[in-house]
Amino acid sequence: METSPKDRASLALPGAVLFVPFGVVLWLLYCAMGGAEFRPGLIFLAVFVFIMSMRSCAVISPNESLVLTFLGNYVGTVTRNGFSLINPLANRRRVTLRMRNFQSPQLKVNDAQGNPVEIAAVVVWQVERPADAVFEVDDYEAFMPIQCETALRQVATHYPYEPHTADEVALRSHPVEVSKNLCEEIQKRVSIAGIRVTEASLSHLAYSPEIAQAMLRRQQAQAVIAARQMIVEGAVGMVEMALTKLEKDGVVKLDEHGRATMVNNLMLALVSEHHVQPVMSAGQPKA
Repeated sequence: METSPKDRASLALPGAVLFVPFGVVLWLLYCAMGGAEFRPGLIFLAVFVFIMSMRSCAVISPNESLVLTFLGNYVGTVTRNGFSLINPLANRRRVTLRMRNFQSPQLKVNDAQGNPVEIAAVVVWQVERPADAVFEVDDYEAFMPIQCETALRQVATHYPYEPHTADEVALRSHPVEVSKNLCEEIQKRVSIAGIRVTEASLSHLAYSPEIAQAMLRRQQAQAVIAARQMIVEGAVGMVEMALTKLEKDGVVKLDEHGRATMVNNLMLALVSEHHVQPVMSAGQPKA
């Protein structure tokens, strides 16, 4: 994991070292109380050492860190797991390094064609540089959602909701490309806060309610046109094959009028959605 020059490790001693100041405390108490003369100064020193020893204790769970500052200066980051001893006079800021999920609310934006759509995303992220997360932004936990929503709005305006050409990238038809672009856009915005985005994907995508019915009718019309086009192309091929086969095998001999009538009847029988009983005209029979 790369770290910026600001983010550096701080000195952290193993927790077993705590026995040393505890031993000093016991020795001071023995010296203060063991002789004939009572020594309050040694008792005060023993209390001071005990307080500083307890103040230096820190327990850090896995995937957690402590950002330390002393007199307004950054002194380092502790990522050592377990019980440790750190600078007792340093201020501490605990920052988790675990993976987090952010579910954006449903946003209403205009796509590349100006159509209003509802869109939402799920973002997986984690703090990679704790010092940057603490010092570069005021509140990194509030900074992250705002930047995610801003990036989502910007990405949504660069693509249409659905493709209108075969190679056009759209929100609905190319989720992988859109998610990759969204992840890169969020990463550019939150990198200053020491945050790494591992995944970003759309969790909701739909037309806004005010145009949803109109868009549904348009999709249905496009589907009907595409189906009709396929039926007509198939029917033309079948008619052409039938006429060629009939003439090649010498079954019938058709003049221009007979060919036109047969094509009309065959197309009517193949294309019509209802049951038809066409009258086939085969022209003049072959002598």
